[in-house]
Amino acid sequence: MDETELNLNEQQLVRRAKLIQLRAHGVEPYPARLPHPRTHTAAEAVAAFKEGRLAEGEEVTLVGRMLTLRVMGKASFAHIADGSGRIQIYVRRDIVGEEAYEELFKKLIDLGDFITVTGPMFATRTGEITCEVKTLALISKTLNPLPDKWHGLRDTETRYRQRYVDLLANPEVRDVFTTRARIVKAARRYLDDNGFLEVETPVLQPIYGGAAARPFVTHHNQLDQDLFLRISFELYLKRLLVGGYERVYEIGRDFRNEGISFKHNPEFTQLEWYEAYTDYHGVMRRVEELLAAIALELNGTYRLTYAGHEIDLRPPWRRVTMREAIQEATGIDYADHPDAESLAAAIKAAGLNHEAKTSRGKLIDGLFADFVEPYLIQPTFIMDYPLEISPLAKKKPGDPTTVERFEYFIAGLEMGNAFSELNDPVDQRERFVELRAAMAGADENAHPLDEDFLAALSFGMPPAGGFGTGIDRLTMLFTDRQSIREVILFPHLRTVEG
Repeated sequence: MDETELNLNEQQLVRRAKLIQLRAHGVEPYPARLPHPRTHTAAEAVAAFKEGRLAEGEEVTLVGRMLTLRVMGKASFAHIADGSGRIQIYVRRDIVGEEAYEELFKKLIDLGDFITVTGPMFATRTGEITCEVKTLALISKTLNPLPDKWHGLRDTETRYRQRYVDLLANPEVRDVFTTRARIVKAARRYLDDNGFLEVETPVLQPIYGGAAARPFVTHHNQLDQDLFLRISFELYLKRLLVGGYERVYEIGRDFRNEGISFKHNPEFTQLEWYEAYTDYHGVMRRVEELLAAIALELNGTYRLTYAGHEIDLRPPWRRVTMREAIQEATGIDYADHPDAESLAAAIKAAGLNHEAKTSRGKLIDGLFADFVEPYLIQPTFIMDYPLEISPLAKKKPGDPTTVERFEYFIAGLEMGNAFSELNDPVDQRERFVELRAAMAGADENAHPLDEDFLAALSFGMPPAGGFGTGIDRLTMLFTDRQSIREVILFPHLRTVEG
């Protein structure tokens, strides 16, 4: 007995012993292929019988994992499940044969094993649609017992670490990820139907940019060059506007080497689009249309429930400036305080906490995060951000301290970000330089100076609006899940010692 077997529990040892017995009986527990091709899924077989599309005595071949078993002497009822659902099977010794029934089905097949059965359909006296088995075969032996059918798998840490068991034990979890796929499909349909082209941009980038975030760094051995996992698609998608495309989008992975929380994961899925000849007002209208389209696709209604709140996604949504929102919540008009010292003093005078020795932009952002964001329950666009915290957005006409940027919020969550995109190459260079100087030595998130992007802007980028939203947070919203780990199949977790 090797070291692995010493750590097995009694049920695991019994199943491994059955593995040996199966092969001794000439049964391969993991055959290369099915003995007969599947003719119907469980759901298809039930529907075909109910609708009279199966001739009397017509046989079907089903496959699935055995979930229940009720032995009644010379006959047994069981349920098998495939991806479409579950179906009852009826196995009789005088039909399948004594050896197949007594030695294989009753003794060597366990709950959790995958089997294939062939036989006609019928309805029991209670009305349950059932397959009367004429032949059966084992197609995959399960060595670990399934979680308890009544209690399932509930430990959160185990659920995330062993998502395969979580999906197996908790059908509602499978529903979450089915919904996630439908969200992506609906978003693609909306964008494709509105003239956007789906594209792919580099994941490994020589210079990272497009967001204020710390990147992951890797090294290409052949080129002897450090590369970064992208933190945003933005700068590459804008290059495509320069190249002549007018509407482009990408759905893919971004990577940010930062903290983990209920709404942050180092690897996440982002949707970004850029549209020429529009501005952030046009983008707002598209965002409303997109969310409304997804809601109707998923639920047939604009309404949903999240964290006990009834949310109505019907356009139009509320629009309010950041300045107005903060003033309403705190009484502080940051426009009256043009520097960090003055604003910090006003915050202190109002009896509010703030981070010491920080920039004016971060003070404003902190006020918003603490006193406004958690209370934005119904869909809301927060508009017109300070220039200091928005280096890629176009300045608002008549106000050089403010940019045409919005974020949208639902149920207290920041859901996405958008700009009237900065397309002045001289202004963009100055902002990159100023940002780097302001953050020199104090912040690793300073934008590298992307000379190729600036060169692209110098060839001329049309006026445009751009937008990014997280697929993970959209899934949280539409499935009423309060942690991002609930909507990522394999979230990042701390390594367990020992």
